[in-house]
Amino acid sequence: MTETLLDANELVLNMGPQHPSTHGVLRVVLKLDGEKVTGTDCIIGYLHRGVEKIGENRTYAMFAPYVDRMDYLAAVSNGLGYCLAVEKLLNVTAPPRAQTVRVILAELNRIASHLFWLGTHALDIGAMTPLFYTLREREEVLKIFENYCGARITTHAFRIGGLYYEVYDGFEAQVLAFCEMFERRVDEYETMLTENRIWVDRLLGVGILTAADCLELGVTGPMIRASGVAWDLRKAQPYSGYEQYDFDIPTRTNGDTYDRYMVRIAEMRQSVRIIRQAAKNIPEGPQMAKVPKVIKPPVGEVYVSVEAPKGELGYFLVSDGTITPYRVRVRPPSFVNLQALDRMARGALIADVVAIIGTIDIVLGEVDR
Repeated sequence: MTETLLDANELVLNMGPQHPSTHGVLRVVLKLDGEKVTGTDCIIGYLHRGVEKIGENRTYAMFAPYVDRMDYLAAVSNGLGYCLAVEKLLNVTAPPRAQTVRVILAELNRIASHLFWLGTHALDIGAMTPLFYTLREREEVLKIFENYCGARITTHAFRIGGLYYEVYDGFEAQVLAFCEMFERRVDEYETMLTENRIWVDRLLGVGILTAADCLELGVTGPMIRASGVAWDLRKAQPYSGYEQYDFDIPTRTNGDTYDRYMVRIAEMRQSVRIIRQAAKNIPEGPQMAKVPKVIKPPVGEVYVSVEAPKGELGYFLVSDGTITPYRVRVRPPSFVNLQALDRMARGALIADVVAIIGTIDIVLGEVDR
């Protein structure tokens, strides 16, 4: 017979919305049996800005900077997906030179996003040093962004039809120098963490998500690859010339928090591999396709998705033939992946919830939009 206190055998506890380990204004209602989690309920919407409705009241070009503010750690990927969607509506393809530079900046952004994730994830668990290391390397990526277009975080790098800015003198050399330096830095991260006894104990076997769970919930990105599914849109549905680059899709099999860490570490190495190939072969030629000054796509609808650092980022656009979209709908990976929290957290301890939220790698600007 189970003893009850005040006629209750379950404790309901709020984690957030002020909790620093919720990676933004997220409220998680935990249902506990002692320290064991029996269920979770995510309360979102504290950062809702109505981005999609704003898009329906702006011209196609005017809305482009707004998408940078969703996942503000991956603004380049946000902009790439949106530009590709509008270009598909217009039946326009960016020139090869623009596509190559887009790939370089998108992969640099993937590295910057993963670095920020790794530093904050380690900080959540109690390791402070990795944050200083990862921010040091991320700063070098932000310098490249700043040199290219003047922005560091909400990097509005692309335009519909290609690139607005030509690459600066020394761009390729600075990018390749970063790659040379960064590979050694990743080795340092692994020396600190991969076989660290405390790190392994906190992550191994925690927050398991099977391949079947991922497919059922629509989970994408490093999370599904850590569960053994080699799904990456850069390979499955290549865009921006990704089919011409030689790289691998890192996967693991256990689907736990440790495997998700290992996948992201491996992804940073693969991004360096892609960047090197692209930076050494930037083709000559125009950087913008022929796009009308007033963008007025024909009547139709498109869905275009890209492999953002956190997973599949998709844009659904409906054109009614005017200068503003009739409908804008974003499929953000943070929002979709967050629903896996309940399944991963059940049976875990309260302390594990922090690690599990961190391993999803959410940004609430993208969850709420």
